[in-house]
Amino acid sequence: MTRTRRTAVLAAAAALLAGGATTPALAQPAAAAASCYDGAKSLTYRYSASAVEFGTYTASSRCSDINIKLNTSAPGVYLDACVVFVDHTSLCNHGNTYSTFGPQWATVATDVKDGTRFKLRVHAYDTDAQVVPFQFAY
Repeated sequence: MTRTRRTAVLAAAAALLAGGATTPALAQPAAAAASCYDGAKSLTYRYSASAVEFGTYTASSRCSDINIKLNTSAPGVYLDACVVFVDHTSLCNHGNTYSTFGPQWATVATDVKDGTRFKLRVHAYDTDAQVVPFQFAY
């Protein structure tokens, strides 16, 4: 990296720090993530041709995001999921689209304000997802 470019990067970083920038949700400390996941709900998805809704739930300060993790060791089993913020819409977040999730913790919705009411909408990625236990933390 050239001296000028390095100086610009350092100046930008200092400006962010001086402005009180916060750490992104994905970079939260391990203790915060563990605390969030410790309160996870265990649910089971049963195959349906249409989407299945779970909830209505209310976001709390325990997690800043809504997270999902499949509890299956079966290879190739995935679920598609999205969040519906029920007081504002009947559509999925992210432009009414689903994202695909597997056996690792992943975020369905980020930076959800405390007190926000929502439903988790889930459907099968494919027909391999007949009965899929999963965890969901919010």
